[in-house]
Amino acid sequence: MSLINLATVLPILPLISLPIYIATRSNRLHHAANILINGVVLIIVLLLTKEVLVRSVLANHNLHTYLDPLNTLLLLITAFLNFLISIYAVNYLNFDVHHGKITSARIRIYYIMTNIFTFTMLLALTSGNFGIIWIAVEATTLASTFLVGFYNKHSSVEAAWKYVIICSVGIATAFLGVILLHLSSLQCLSEDLYLCVQALTLNAANLDTDTLRLAFIFMLIGFGTKAGLAPMHSWLPSAHSQSPSPISALLSGVLLNTALYPIIRITGILNTNADGSQYTTPFLLILAFLSILAAVYFILSQREYKSLLAYSSIEHMGIIVLALAINTPLAVYGALFHLLNHSLTKTMLFLTTGNILHTYQSGEIKSVKALLKTAPFTAVVFLLGLFAIAGTPPFSVFISEFTVLTAIFQAKSFVLGGILAVLLAVIFASIIYTITPIFYGEKDESTPTSSFKSISGNCVILLLLILIAVMGIYTPPFLTKLLTLAQQVILP
Repeated sequence: MSLINLATVLPILPLISLPIYIATRSNRLHHAANILINGVVLIIVLLLTKEVLVRSVLANHNLHTYLDPLNTLLLLITAFLNFLISIYAVNYLNFDVHHGKITSARIRIYYIMTNIFTFTMLLALTSGNFGIIWIAVEATTLASTFLVGFYNKHSSVEAAWKYVIICSVGIATAFLGVILLHLSSLQCLSEDLYLCVQALTLNAANLDTDTLRLAFIFMLIGFGTKAGLAPMHSWLPSAHSQSPSPISALLSGVLLNTALYPIIRITGILNTNADGSQYTTPFLLILAFLSILAAVYFILSQREYKSLLAYSSIEHMGIIVLALAINTPLAVYGALFHLLNHSLTKTMLFLTTGNILHTYQSGEIKSVKALLKTAPFTAVVFLLGLFAIAGTPPFSVFISEFTVLTAIFQAKSFVLGGILAVLLAVIFASIIYTITPIFYGEKDESTPTSSFKSISGNCVILLLLILIAVMGIYTPPFLTKLLTLAQQVILP
């Protein structure tokens, strides 16, 4: 089978294991099947990445499959993190069953829905058609809604309803943008190439400018809702706080990237059309700064540590969009590098919150005390992860934030760069001030604790911590090349 055909069947692979979950009741088999299928997906994605680095583009227009360095980068992040999260989830779910939070049968439901969720994200990232991308992103909402409300508590069901309603309205808005994108190409594309990603990119200069601009606005607002950009972000903190920690990691580390992907595509297309960057920049800047300001305002008032991390995700989506608004080679490279670093760091942090949640049986900051004494490993990696996500050297998030700031100053936007630097400093101080009390003090006798130990889960967390530390000093050559090629896809 050729690699492009392998890319076509890639999204279907997670569905292959569904009959195993449905027909059997062995949780050990379910765990093994999930890890195995995600491992196979990762191996195939690595092969596809190697081929894209050589050939730049893999396409099969008959099957609407298209891979270039941009979506290959996102595909690599998705497959890698999904595999690690599937390893962590084993002991996490077993602990939930052992302590009566869920029944044994719920593990089967968890894996059915996560595999469908993975299918939708892989489909969105391998499709060469904007219509299919829209369908896949909408399908991610439907699949992940059940995972947000997985525990069937009143608060989790409420969060799931909030999530599905807000995101569905956003995706409906994006649908109007996709229709307008189609209308903008009627004069320059043949019928068999309507909404084709590659054809629209290559013919961007010939698209109807006014219609394309309207398409950009609707797609930015619509997909921006799913990406957690303010002011459409309100679903994200509640969804994170109520989801199982592995699902929170998927939502923040993988799903937000998938939702941001069509925004990056349409921005690149419009910027190529009649110097569209003069049009896209103000809209991107507004949503970027609203997102960063929302994080500044809300982080200090958070009572739950997972909600605090959710607002941090909103901040980092804002930084990525801000870098895209600058639209210089260095800024776009910084945006893509930051997208990668945020995914790795936030996944590590959300998995670590799983350890904290199972140890203290509470998601509230005030209920977690003396973490350094109670769970030293979890405390150390969580503290280092917080410094990393807040942009402290030598971690990789600092490098990508510094790259974005450098690009802004090189573009002579000194006021913009100064404001961003101040906001980042305020967010750093807010995160440290709000969350560090959990590490110290004395544990109350009334504080319930459990002994949660997961060697495999801790190995996953440690691996991610090592990666973000190493990538703050050294970026592997293949990754540098992939980021550079992806940057060239976006720029005119």
